[in-house]
Amino acid sequence: MRVHFCGVRGSTPAPGFPFVRYGGHTSCVALAHDGEQPRLILDAGTGLRRVSALVGDAPFDGTILLGHLHWDHVHGLPFFSSGCLNGARVDLHLPAPEGDPAGVLARGMSPPHFPIGPQQLGDGWNFHALVAGVLNVEGFTVTALEIPHKGGQTFGFRVTDGTATVAYMSDHWPTSLGSGPDGLGALHPSALTLAADADLLIHDAQFEAAQFPGVDYLGHASVEYAISLAEAAGARQLALYHHAPDRTDAEIDRMAKSAQGCGVSVLAAAESTDLTLPQGIASYDQSAVITTRLS
Repeated sequence: MRVHFCGVRGSTPAPGFPFVRYGGHTSCVALAHDGEQPRLILDAGTGLRRVSALVGDAPFDGTILLGHLHWDHVHGLPFFSSGCLNGARVDLHLPAPEGDPAGVLARGMSPPHFPIGPQQLGDGWNFHALVAGVLNVEGFTVTALEIPHKGGQTFGFRVTDGTATVAYMSDHWPTSLGSGPDGLGALHPSALTLAADADLLIHDAQFEAAQFPGVDYLGHASVEYAISLAEAAGARQLALYHHAPDRTDAEIDRMAKSAQGCGVSVLAAAESTDLTLPQGIASYDQSAVITTRLS
């Protein structure tokens, strides 16, 4: 399995020189079978724009899963050029408790908030209500489970192709379910099930433990919680994700360095980071990827 990080920021894009190495686009991860172009996309933040280059600017043929509908996870949809070409097929699955996925999405993407609505994205777009359970899409088996996050129904995902497994919890508010063993949030059943023995856990790391409880009301997790979850679940590698928009490259460097030696391999996700699973995870070199992005 190939994992392409296309956007790693949370809340809002972060342009500017202090953010160039890790990137400023918001949440989007593209998954591909080995040797193929991406067919499954997790979240559609502004990083979705980068997926077009991954498919050679050809019409996209695949599926997008939205964990929830906050702006930073949907703003890329109308700017996904390969998804809007003639001949494209985009099956979009999103939380829609009322049973009208296109209608739910239109609440934030339609006039006067935006010039077009979901139905104008293209003839190849199909909208599906996402529910908890198992979904077989694009040759992947996806388990979707509800996880706590502030401001609407939110899903985490576990994706496997039979050779490797990725767990994805981009936005996670574990303290809403209790303080947990370290005061950083509960290691609750859904999180543990999604992350169990995963080759890669991609997890919300918007804050650090020292910032709590002042930021708890925003509904996110800490770096330290992500590490504790990875250890408890037996994940082989952890990607710190959904970086705060004001967290500079230097601060993320420090955060990633301080997370080393914790019992699980840890990297700070950066745009243009590509991983092959399960081979080669332990030898992943963060500094090499960062240098590559600057060249």
